[in-house]
Amino acid sequence: MTDRKVFMFPGQGSQEIGMGHDLKDDAFFRSLIELGSDIVHEDLQRLCLRGPERQLMQARFLQPSLVAVCLGYLNRLSEYGISPDLVLGHSLGEIASLAASGVVEPGVAVTIAAKRGELMDKVASQVEGGMMAVMFMQIETIEKYIEEMNEPGRIVLANDNAPGQVVISGDNKLLDKFAERVNEEKSGKCKRVNVIGPWHSPFLNDVRYEFEQWAEEIKFQIPLVPMVMNATAKPETHPTTIKHLVTWQLTSPVFWRESMDYIRSEGVSAIFEVGPGRVLSGLSRVNGFSKETTVYNINNLRGVELAASEFAETVAG
Repeated sequence: MTDRKVFMFPGQGSQEIGMGHDLKDDAFFRSLIELGSDIVHEDLQRLCLRGPERQLMQARFLQPSLVAVCLGYLNRLSEYGISPDLVLGHSLGEIASLAASGVVEPGVAVTIAAKRGELMDKVASQVEGGMMAVMFMQIETIEKYIEEMNEPGRIVLANDNAPGQVVISGDNKLLDKFAERVNEEKSGKCKRVNVIGPWHSPFLNDVRYEFEQWAEEIKFQIPLVPMVMNATAKPETHPTTIKHLVTWQLTSPVFWRESMDYIRSEGVSAIFEVGPGRVLSGLSRVNGFSKETTVYNINNLRGVELAASEFAETVAG
C-alpha cells in the first residue's frame, strides 16, 4: 500500500448545532462565514453555534455554512503541512472538494453553495418530499420495489453509499409506502434522512438548468489535486466537465460505493474526513477499507491536532 491521503467532505445530514465553534476566532473561517452571511442575509455563525436547527436545516443557510466549516478545518490541516493526494465530497461535500482541489477559490465555493441551497429550498417549498436510507437490502431489490411502484421520477435511487446502504429520494407519501412494504416483507430497514427535500431526483430538473446557467459565469480551473466526482466515480480534469457534473449533480445519483472502490484501487493509506460528523468514516469501513487504512476525523481543532501528530508519527515510521 502506498502512502497516499484522501480528503473527504460530508454533505447535508452531517450538520449539528455547534459545528465550527472552535473556529469562531479563526480569520480564514470568519471571512468565509461572513461572505455566506452577506449572501443569504443571515448570521450564519450564530446559526451554526446556536441554531435553531429548523432554520439551520434550510438549504440556503446550511450549505454555505457547512462548506465554510469544512474549509475552515481544511485550512488548519494545511497549516500543518498535510495535503491530499485525492479529494472527494458526498453530495454538497463536492462543493468543498472544488476548493480543496484548486478548481475554485474557497470564497467561490461558499458562493456556489449558497446558490445551490437557494435553488434547492425553492424545490423544498413546492414539493412534499424527502430522502430515506434503506439498509440491509440488495440494490437490485430496492430498484425492483421502486419499479413496481410505477411512479417514474417521483421515487428514485439517490445515493449508492455502500453494500446494503442505499438512499432513495422522492415524494414523502411514496417514501412511506416504500417503507411499509419493506417492513411488511421484513426485507430491510428504512430510516428518514435529516433533509427537507427530495434531493438527487427529477424534482430538481428545473432548478438544475437554472443552476447551470448561473454557473456559466464562474471560472473553473484544472484541478491541482485529482477530484473524484459523485456522478462518474472517477477523477475528471476538464473544467467544463467538472462544472457540468457539479451542476447536474442536483438530479444525478451519488455513486459513493463506486467512488470508494476507485479510491481503494489507488492504494490510499489514510482517509481524512474533514467536517462535522463521522458518516463518511463509517462508510469507508463498510466499503472495505480495513484497519490498514487509518481514518482521521477532522470535526474540531482537537481532531486537526491529533491527526497532524499521529500522521507525522506514521510517516516517520
